[in-house]
Amino acid sequence: MTEPLQLNLGCGTNRIEGFLNVDKFKECEPDLVCDLEVFPWPWSTNSVSAVVMAHALEHMYGSSGAFLEFMKELYRVCQNGAEILILVPHPRHDDFLNDPTHVRAITPTIFTLFSKKSNLEWEQGGFSNSQLAKYTNTDFELVEAGASLDAAWEKKRDLGEVSNDELMAAVQEKNNVVKEFKIKLRVIKLP
Repeated sequence: MTEPLQLNLGCGTNRIEGFLNVDKFKECEPDLVCDLEVFPWPWSTNSVSAVVMAHALEHMYGSSGAFLEFMKELYRVCQNGAEILILVPHPRHDDFLNDPTHVRAITPTIFTLFSKKSNLEWEQGGFSNSQLAKYTNTDFELVEAGASLDAAWEKKRDLGEVSNDELMAAVQEKNNVVKEFKIKLRVIKLP
């Protein structure tokens, strides 16, 4: 394998050209069969420049300890500046709720806990947020956090049937408004 690598982790049948497509199920015919819940992963430290996890992360790391180990391992294999794209169903959408293999809700805010900059701000402000970057010796920058609306709500918005304020209120109060999150992270490794 040539470095730096680009990994499509938990690829299922969704292969990406130019990426090493990895899944634990050989039936998906990945480039590499690998159980990502077993550590360490088979890649060297600082060997990965990009990672995609599209509708995979919510299926893994059911315990908090396992999730922390995942974040540490992801950080280990990624080089400084590596970009990570994570797509997950919104935890209050039926796509998340109706799949018994979904073991963890993922939101963009989770990843701010793994930012040394955020941890320092919370510490200086006396806030009680979990300083997971400090505890795990990782540092991820949340570069982008987007959300895709469910088709019904997207139609209401496009037809002008709901204002932005009403839409934001619905996101806070109702299920099935947001379909999925798109999260982009950048790895920070200072010399």
